[in-house]
Amino acid sequence: MLNMAEGLARLRALAEGPVVSAVADAFHTAGFELAVVGGPVRDALLGRDVNDLDFTTNASPDEILKVVTPISTAQWDIGRAFGTIGARVPGSGGKGEQVEITTYRADSYDGVTRKPTVEFGDSIEGDLVRRDFRVNAMALQVASPETAREIKLVDPTGGVEDLVAGILRTPADPNISFGDDPLRMLRAARFSAQLGFDIDDATREAITRLRDTLKIVSPERIQGELVRLMQTDDPVRGIRVLVDTGLVDEFLPEISALRLEVDEHHHHKDVYEHSLTVLQQAIELEHSRHPGESPDVALRIAALLHDIGKPRTRKLEPGGAVTFHHHDVVGSRMARKRLQALRFDGDTTDAVATLIELHLRFFGYAEGTWTDAAVRRYVRDAGGLLERLHILTRADVTTRNKRKASRLASAYDDIEKRIADLREQEQLDAMRPELDGNRIQQILGIGPGREVGEAYRFLLDLRLDEGMIGPDAAEQRLREWWAARG
Repeated sequence: MLNMAEGLARLRALAEGPVVSAVADAFHTAGFELAVVGGPVRDALLGRDVNDLDFTTNASPDEILKVVTPISTAQWDIGRAFGTIGARVPGSGGKGEQVEITTYRADSYDGVTRKPTVEFGDSIEGDLVRRDFRVNAMALQVASPETAREIKLVDPTGGVEDLVAGILRTPADPNISFGDDPLRMLRAARFSAQLGFDIDDATREAITRLRDTLKIVSPERIQGELVRLMQTDDPVRGIRVLVDTGLVDEFLPEISALRLEVDEHHHHKDVYEHSLTVLQQAIELEHSRHPGESPDVALRIAALLHDIGKPRTRKLEPGGAVTFHHHDVVGSRMARKRLQALRFDGDTTDAVATLIELHLRFFGYAEGTWTDAAVRRYVRDAGGLLERLHILTRADVTTRNKRKASRLASAYDDIEKRIADLREQEQLDAMRPELDGNRIQQILGIGPGREVGEAYRFLLDLRLDEGMIGPDAAEQRLREWWAARG
């Protein structure tokens, strides 16, 4: 719960920080108002880390640039049309901090696109009421008198009360707010996950009612919000908002499709709830295996989508059994198509699709001991995704049967140990034949061409099946293979 006294102390500390002080002094000297606005104010009040500094002012973009240039090491005006100037301002220890400073805005929307008609405002209150949520519509005005730095919290819409209550509401009527910019509906899900806040009933109902207006938002913008949601510590909370309001159907309908109808004669695990549990467990494993590292968005998306092939492959068998044959392959293709539509980069798309395709491979190991050759192929097929595959496969165990869960965990402990042992013995990370293309040509007396590739693949299979046998033995086996081909 928000402790106001502590929150105000943190606001004071924010205002007295080296970057805020430097910017405030420069604008005060030039005769302009200045305030820290939005997320930094919210996070300081809540005791969360403040990472990015956003300011608002009554200065015009040209005036902002003139004021900030002497106190910064770099400036950029890519957002000038929207009143925003960026700069890098030296902070403590000589480290520069990136800031954005925007002229008060009083935008209007045409209801057709989410691009506003940019209009500059004349008051900070008018600027704040046009923002997405009340908890983000607060500003910390910072003045710089010679005796003591004065601060004032500006909260025209009741953001503090919402912070105390732990709820998200729009400053204006949610129908108007979301009608102006439908992307705000996605932000509601993201902030719910990021802050652990509930969305009030009127706001949630407006999302449900206006969800199809998301079609005017570009795939790139939707992707950006999805990524930010997946970077939170509890994306499941936000995903539930997206599914319960139907908003997810506008850009990722495969998730809500996981809520399969349960036939009274056929019993299977709730695929939707299972997928959310896998995502939670993958994040827990991320934190325990790689503490302090940035969120692995590709892994988290793969965990969420790993079973999206099940609805399409579900078959109700006689006797009450339910099967999902090849849902790994089908799901991989579905995920690739969906991520491409959302304009994800190629590396992320390939990683997610490959992890989904491979996520069942391990369970064959749990049923019986793999040969070294099978372990090598597992490593080869996973490539640079091996650690992510370890996490996804472990997270995919959601059974309540403690004996079965323990058996699967022991089996995966075993396969990881065998991989480590083979890696030490055989350089698994450099999974290549013991003879390269040039040596193949010398031994067989042939030039570059298709036959060299065939010989290379034969030697790679030999390497996978039998491990390192030495270059002399590899040459002998190559000659025997060549002779057998006639």
